Amino acid sequence: MLPAGQEQKNEKEDARPNTRKTPPCSCDPSSCDGVCRPESLAKPVTVAIIGRPNSGKSHIFTNLTQKYSQSGNYPNTTLKEKRGMFELSGRQYEVIDTPGLQGLFVNSEEELQVRNLLLTQKPDCIVQCADASRLKQSLALTADLMELNIPLILCLNAIDETARQGTWIDSRLLSKTLGIPVLEMVAVRGAGTTELKKTINRACQGKFDLHYGNLIEDAIASICEEFPPDLDFKRKRAILLLRNDPYLHRRMEDQLGKKIMDKVAENVKTARNHYKGNISWQIINRRALWVDELTEKIVKKQKLPLIGKSEKFAKWSRNPVTGAPIMISILLVIFFAVVNVANRLAAFANTWLWLPLENAVNHMLGPGMINEFLIGHYGILTLGVSNAILTVLPILGIFFFLFNMLEDSGYIPNLCVLLRKVSARVGVTGNAILPVTLAFGCKTMATLATRSLRSKKEKFIAVYLIAFGIPCAAQMGLNMSILGGLGLKALAITFSVLGVVWVSVGMTLNKILKNDLKDDFILELPPMRIPPLKPVLRKTFHKLQDFLKEAMPIFISAAVILFIADKTGMLTALKKLLKPVITGFLGFPLEMVDVLVLLMAKHEAAAGMLIKLVNNGRLNYIQTIVAVALTMMFIPCLTNIVAIFKEQGPKKATVMVLSINLTAIIVAGSLNSILLRIL
Repeated sequence: MLPAGQEQKNEKEDARPNTRKTPPCSCDPSSCDGVCRPESLAKPVTVAIIGRPNSGKSHIFTNLTQKYSQSGNYPNTTLKEKRGMFELSGRQYEVIDTPGLQGLFVNSEEELQVRNLLLTQKPDCIVQCADASRLKQSLALTADLMELNIPLILCLNAIDETARQGTWIDSRLLSKTLGIPVLEMVAVRGAGTTELKKTINRACQGKFDLHYGNLIEDAIASICEEFPPDLDFKRKRAILLLRNDPYLHRRMEDQLGKKIMDKVAENVKTARNHYKGNISWQIINRRALWVDELTEKIVKKQKLPLIGKSEKFAKWSRNPVTGAPIMISILLVIFFAVVNVANRLAAFANTWLWLPLENAVNHMLGPGMINEFLIGHYGILTLGVSNAILTVLPILGIFFFLFNMLEDSGYIPNLCVLLRKVSARVGVTGNAILPVTLAFGCKTMATLATRSLRSKKEKFIAVYLIAFGIPCAAQMGLNMSILGGLGLKALAITFSVLGVVWVSVGMTLNKILKNDLKDDFILELPPMRIPPLKPVLRKTFHKLQDFLKEAMPIFISAAVILFIADKTGMLTALKKLLKPVITGFLGFPLEMVDVLVLLMAKHEAAAGMLIKLVNNGRLNYIQTIVAVALTMMFIPCLTNIVAIFKEQGPKKATVMVLSINLTAIIVAGSLNSILLRIL
């Protein structure tokens, strides 16, 4: 709302004739011959895919380039840009997948990264991916992008969802009104990709001439006069400076010099002082009015709202009464699938692949050093290749498939809503809830997602809790496999203990750390849907492929290091040194030292060794529960540690990692003592 008296004044200003010139291109999409586009055929045409979070950008990128970009039915899946190529009619196109962007007035480092791409690299074409079911929010971004005067194509993605909701969007009228190509797409199924490729060369700057009132327009003009003649996007930069953009002034000062930007800052200050009201709100209100008028013109809605089964299920999954049983049921389905399917696949692979290979190596080489190096206890084939491919991979394959189904269904954001009250007790509120929940997929990506949090306290707590006690997808699947042989009781004990400890640690940090800013909990809930099988299978394949690429060298290197340490006596010395803690306080056999060493390299490698210890009867019921709890709390994986140091700095990160490991050992030892007494 504008201040009293200001609304009437601004209405009078807005009624005055609009004297600002129209953008240089106003081509009709149906007749545009590409004259707005660069004519050089020597270099690739750069195409930036821009859109709000969870709008389907990564699906479009994958469809265009055939280069996989991870996607999910929740925000913040993409945290950094990714590039790929495709060719059409002898012309090369470079496509850039970008993090989500709400608008060019940015509020996070990810959004700043996208804006810097647009302002500094100036792509030849922008493909805006708009979620058709959230058209108003997407059109607000369209207004921002059209003010850049970069050739633009608007893709209405997930158009099938709007049809199910009883909404019809007149894409032809929208295209005619904006003066740019507007395409209908269902990117998750690949529908509309061929048309998009054919349309890229017809991208236009469009017809956009939004007038903010004479006072604001005069201020924009006075700021633009201070800029060098060859500076791109003068008008857009001026508008962002008037809105007090938190990043732009400093960046432009580095680019243009302090003298010029001091004059600009003076003009901005003068304009804000002369304007009776909030300039930023006036700009937002004018743009919102433009969006409302355009939406009213192109959208028709069914009067009777449709509430389908997916909407009902989403509502139930957020309700504490029904949401908790749904969450537990999902966990049990995954548990039984891992135990009954994945474990049998692993056993089959061991019987029909590993044992014949082991017998063949024994027959060919006989006993000796080479035999031990290949298939001994620490052999590169035993601990490296077999552990990764035959033991770990089948379990991860089943778990990743089921977890990807959950991700693409839209259940994860609804789970965030369900867990928000518990999260608030441990100091994780507002926008910090989503990164913590995403840790069940990948701890490293979840840690990096905390960089958008304004509260230093919440960011520290979120990063700490992500590293401590939350199993990533790979850990969850493997630990379910380990506990599967012990039954549901073991699963309940392990996860109950981890939950209580996790909440206790969070509440302690919440009380110890000093309060600062608090964010409101604002999360756009995507529509729940049954995910198409093909994208889920493709996502599972790429996750397994990435696992093998990353893990195989680590598995083999860890096997070589343990083999050398064993032969040189270093491993024996280490076991002797750690014996009081391992066999005394924690109650493990000395072989658990091997597991702890592998934890430092890769959690999946440690889990593979742990599975073998359980299968060989080296760990009993209590020891297995304690071992699983310890490995889930102990040393975060190397990539997560790197992310922690990046987000928290060396000092805080060192304290965090050391305290996590110390807490894990104390909790595991205490759990061992308690279980020995009650079981």
